Amino acid sequence: MKAGIVHENAEIFVEGSARRYPSLPLKEDPVEVTEVPMPAPKKGQVLIEIEACGVCYTDIDIIEGRIRCKLPLIPGHQIVGKVVESAGVDGLVGERVGVAWIGHTCGTCEYCRKGLENLCQSFKATGCDLDGGYAEYTVAYADYVYTLPRNVEAVRLAPLMCAGSVGFRAYRLLGMHDGARVGLFGFGSSAHIAIQVIRKLHPSTEIYVFTRSEHHRDLAKRLGADWAGPPSEDPPKKLNFALDFTPVGETIPRAMELIDRGGRLVINAIRKQTPVVLDYATHLWQEKEIKSVANVTREDVKSFINFYTIHGVDTHVQEYRLEKVNKALRDLKAAKTIGAPVLKIK
Repeated sequence: MKAGIVHENAEIFVEGSARRYPSLPLKEDPVEVTEVPMPAPKKGQVLIEIEACGVCYTDIDIIEGRIRCKLPLIPGHQIVGKVVESAGVDGLVGERVGVAWIGHTCGTCEYCRKGLENLCQSFKATGCDLDGGYAEYTVAYADYVYTLPRNVEAVRLAPLMCAGSVGFRAYRLLGMHDGARVGLFGFGSSAHIAIQVIRKLHPSTEIYVFTRSEHHRDLAKRLGADWAGPPSEDPPKKLNFALDFTPVGETIPRAMELIDRGGRLVINAIRKQTPVVLDYATHLWQEKEIKSVANVTREDVKSFINFYTIHGVDTHVQEYRLEKVNKALRDLKAAKTIGAPVLKIK
């Protein structure tokens, strides 16, 4: 089968961008698309013929070494496809399913027992610890796949598996209420879905979007933002809540400056490329809160798929062929994609 393989950590070359990791090789094409053996499902697993796989900024973090992963690796954790074989699992062959970042957990540690399997000490991530979806086929544990609608294009469903699900977890961690003022910092794959969730569930909320990209600001306004501007500009009013989707640390103190007393910021990013520097009196005084998002649970993914089924979400996608995966990664790193980049594989 054809697959995209990462053999070593490398800094992804983007024209005009300064180097951050001079100790790593600089590669324009860090993923090798080649023929590899077909995977075989082990007991409790299923074999999936992949229709589409989303490209996530976490994939860039993995390639550039900010997240430790197995090597060589097939990345990709926003998978949509059809189950074509199973090993000791009934009822899934022929079903369209999705696979998310959460690939396997122990089920017995204190975090799993408390319903916090996203914090499991043995957490295995798809496309990181386990081979993922930059391929024509993949295997996944049957207990960690999700039945998906058949009447929606696969490329439209792929972003639900991470961009949508982790954004949904971040939204729920806000604990926000209708009529509040919420700021979204960054407006890529996850934020363009989160804004629709907030607008549908909290119609009286004022939503302010902070992004350097004029194209992203235009999309934010089309999707219901009350105001959109670069992070350096002040919104019409102070924020009660904020969600940060950016890969850099500098947006955190900026968000905390704009959050009103008693407000909360949730950081929807696994890794930051630059440090987060905070001053207690300026950024945390007056009972302001900061909370991070670590992975997702299966319940998060199921809940968001249910939300999608009931309310609908317009996933804006930019399609690439598997052979163009490196261009997708470069475009994503350069913030040139509008919405979610997705590999259309079948």
